[in-house]
Amino acid sequence: MERTRRRRSVLAALTATVLAVPGITALSSAARAADADVAVNGGFESGLTGWTCTAGTTVNSPVHSGSSALQATPAGGDNAQCAQTVTVQPGAQYTLSGYVRGSYVYLGASGTGTTDVSTWTQSAPDWQKLSTTFRTGAATTKVTIYTHGWYGTGAYQADDITLVGPGGSGTTQPPAAPAGLKTTTVTSSSVGLSWSAVTGATGYAVYRDGVKVQTVTGTSATVSGLAAATAYGFQVTAVNEAGESAKSAVVTATTSPSGGGGGGGGSSDLPAHALVGYLHASFANGAGYTRLADVPDSWDVIDLAFGEATSVTSGDIRFNRCPVTECPNVESDAEFKAAVKAKQAAGKKVLISIGGQNGQVQLTTTAARDTFVSSVSNIIDTYGLDGLDIDFEGHSLSLNTGDTDFKNPTTPVIVNLISALKTLKAKYGAKFVLTMAPETFFVQNGYQYYGSGKWGGQDPRCGAYLPVIHALRDDLTLLHVQDYNSGSIMGLDNQYHSMGGADFHIAMTDMLLTGFPVAGDQNNVFPPLRPDQVAIGMPASTNAGNGYVSPAEVTKTLDCLTKKTNCGSYTTHGTWPALRGLMTWSVNWDRYANWEFMKNFDAYFG
Repeated sequence: MERTRRRRSVLAALTATVLAVPGITALSSAARAADADVAVNGGFESGLTGWTCTAGTTVNSPVHSGSSALQATPAGGDNAQCAQTVTVQPGAQYTLSGYVRGSYVYLGASGTGTTDVSTWTQSAPDWQKLSTTFRTGAATTKVTIYTHGWYGTGAYQADDITLVGPGGSGTTQPPAAPAGLKTTTVTSSSVGLSWSAVTGATGYAVYRDGVKVQTVTGTSATVSGLAAATAYGFQVTAVNEAGESAKSAVVTATTSPSGGGGGGGGSSDLPAHALVGYLHASFANGAGYTRLADVPDSWDVIDLAFGEATSVTSGDIRFNRCPVTECPNVESDAEFKAAVKAKQAAGKKVLISIGGQNGQVQLTTTAARDTFVSSVSNIIDTYGLDGLDIDFEGHSLSLNTGDTDFKNPTTPVIVNLISALKTLKAKYGAKFVLTMAPETFFVQNGYQYYGSGKWGGQDPRCGAYLPVIHALRDDLTLLHVQDYNSGSIMGLDNQYHSMGGADFHIAMTDMLLTGFPVAGDQNNVFPPLRPDQVAIGMPASTNAGNGYVSPAEVTKTLDCLTKKTNCGSYTTHGTWPALRGLMTWSVNWDRYANWEFMKNFDAYFG
């Protein structure tokens, strides 16, 4: 630390005198170098390791130095704070500094034991240094440093945050990289790993193809949710209070071939690549009514739209076929049931789809849950259907405040839906087909936001489908997220992607097949789905919905995801030739557009 010239000269004289006395040595090197940067990962080069953020992620541009920086976006009730607690010495002086960009960006320290400090800038269109100092209290050994924006303002960036002062009495160096990484048990959907213990490590992080997928405290782990007959690369890092080690050497493993259609979900007799479409069965619109028997054989899964609840919270689902007054060419019930059997005889699946844009369903009570099970069962049995599609939109699913762990949800509408679907699966057995068609807001948006957030203020619907998908991943036949009628969504490259081209579909699907940290928490990763469980949802034509893309863009999407060619600017985290296929809204709108979507699918997959 800076001293005056007079004090430097006195110290120099004193040192010379001391060195002249036999048996007395100079100050130790540790004492001379007492001041150090005690902040962990202040440059965000290891993602958000060491930091706890309400709405933060790392980006590759803009950065102040290195290859990464923090970017966080405040919401109406969330200032997007990122903080870490560091070990300090009592009664010591510290300088907190960092570089920020954006409007109303703060940098500060709390729990100092004296006067907590903060500094801020009203506007920093380019990188601006913020700095402040404080002295710790006589008994203070821990201090929390933080940066945040202001409620409802735009995104801010922070980089190169340092806390310079005497090192604390705790661990000051990250551990060494683990050695001895090897595979143990390998199945069609999982790989077991083990490695040697590292001195000073309090935990370990497991990476699959460069993406952190798991944290453990022991020296073994099993990575699940993998695709059959697929090669993966694994690495492990060691972690302690000071940070994360370098990655271990890469170990590769290839999962064994699947014994069927990918395991679970009643998908064993679906074709390798399936075309899924919604059939307007209860209403007519500009596309006109299409009889089930007139749906071409190219359509492998036909979702009957829609079954709707008698009231939002009743759980009582009714399927009312389109009346003759609205659909003059509608078939009779007997003809409709005969068409279902004919489709099944041809190897097709016919499902009842529950919800839709206007069909809100909230299973707020166990009574509503049980009514849902009985009423859906009645529809399936009446028409002899193969299963169920969940198309809950709008306000059907949301998370209560404090429900922050997608692996252990507590919100009744979530818990009751999971229970109901598991009951239906158990009732109908292995051949029961279960599909889901959430919007991007309820799935991929969970990469940035989950529910109302740890401190509240966010839209509680953010990522609300994730606990349902995760709880039912072993029963789920297909997930076809609606990549349409969507706002811009941040992908795994930490860039926002918008509808209108292959890039959006590639980025959104890559998230499902790679997995992602929920709300930016690297210790809470949503595992990837198997590629045979994933189809890409697209509108059939410009009339069908926002986000239509041409056949050429559909082909680019499939090329990139199944062959890793024709990818454009987005780099995927893998190649998935077993990707199940495409879903569209809707069969009716595709017929209206002279079957453009279907013809392109047939041409691609043959």
